[in-house]
Amino acid sequence: MRDIGIDVRSPEGEWDGSDNCPFYGSLRVRGQIIEGTVSSHGMTDSIVVERETTRYMQKYERYEKRTRRYAAHLPSCIGGVSQGDRVRIMECRPLSKTVKFCVIEKEAKQ
Repeated sequence: MRDIGIDVRSPEGEWDGSDNCPFYGSLRVRGQIIEGTVSSHGMTDSIVVERETTRYMQKYERYEKRTRRYAAHLPSCIGGVSQGDRVRIMECRPLSKTVKFCVIEKEAKQ
């Protein structure tokens, strides 16, 4: 296993030999780190992560909720992610048309 440059727990799962893994393969991660909730895991080796933010609307003197969805690659060594789990994703090179993030850590379901 190689060091990816940030403090994360090491994955417990098995590696399938794919190059698109930041821990065992040659995928480099960089840029922003985002925490969010898994909203869908219907794709092969990919998941959709949602992050909710609040924004103040000065005109109406209220807050509004905004949701941003990120498609992220799920390495086989992390695996076992289900809907509702909290995960951390980090930017990487484009792996497909929509996937530009990779899961680096999984937290327990709340």
